[in-house]
Amino acid sequence: MIGILLIVLACGLWALDTLIRYPLLQGGVDAFSIVFYEHLFLSIIFLVVFFKSLPKLGRMKLSHIWYFFIIGGVGSASATLAFTHAFNYLNPSLVIILQKFQPVVSISLAHFVLKEKIKKEFLFWASICLIGAVIISYDDILKIIETKGELSHLFFHSDSFQGYLLVAYSVVGWGAATVFGKKLLKLGYQDEQVMGGRFIMGLIILLPFVFINQNLFSHSVEVYGKVSLMIFVSGLLAMYLFYQGLRKVSARSGSLAELFFPFMAVIVNWIFLDAVLTPVQIVGGCFLLLGSVTIQLKHY
Repeated sequence: MIGILLIVLACGLWALDTLIRYPLLQGGVDAFSIVFYEHLFLSIIFLVVFFKSLPKLGRMKLSHIWYFFIIGGVGSASATLAFTHAFNYLNPSLVIILQKFQPVVSISLAHFVLKEKIKKEFLFWASICLIGAVIISYDDILKIIETKGELSHLFFHSDSFQGYLLVAYSVVGWGAATVFGKKLLKLGYQDEQVMGGRFIMGLIILLPFVFINQNLFSHSVEVYGKVSLMIFVSGLLAMYLFYQGLRKVSARSGSLAELFFPFMAVIVNWIFLDAVLTPVQIVGGCFLLLGSVTIQLKHY
């Protein structure tokens, strides 16, 4: 249970992150700049860790570098950008709902990569968790239903294929990042080493795009201050809690615990933005909690 609680706490910090991230986006700071600053600053911080780990890193197998590429280059950098850009091609509500299927990817990969056994009981309670996560986002479902006669245009239009590809990439990327992060922990890497590799590899992948982005390093001191706070909350503290939790649970359980993020985001909006927590969302949270706790107590 401790592992799940740590991941839920990480989800809470990621939810707090949205109070800074989205206002920055609405204020004209592009998504690439935010993601790049995060990886740049965190890479500088974790270079100290990597310097101390040079003897071990010098003996690193090629396969381990590939795992770091997946959690950093794919999961941390490009998948985040893909998800953000998917909003330009699809209805935002549809993008958010599709993202809920990330655990399906994580559970499948955990079975093949980590050889985690999947019991029928686990699949049942995992389905309960997934239903709970969808219920929590019922506002997005309502927005889709309200389109009525525009449903065909909602799902299929000239740019929809690009949107679906971007969402699919982000879902697969984030799901794979959870599984291969667990793989690195099982191989004996420390949490800070996994975090450092994640951000440094992500930065390497982002560097080629720096030359085509004209907005980098042209923002106000206020923007850099907010980004720094966001980096401490979601980049350092939240990721540390996440990997501490992931170390204690299976990858498949960890991926289900990540579904608490939308529920924590609703709670954050309720506390800080006076957005009412509805009975339907509370029911969804109970479904999510029931499924996660049962899986841990029964060791499914």
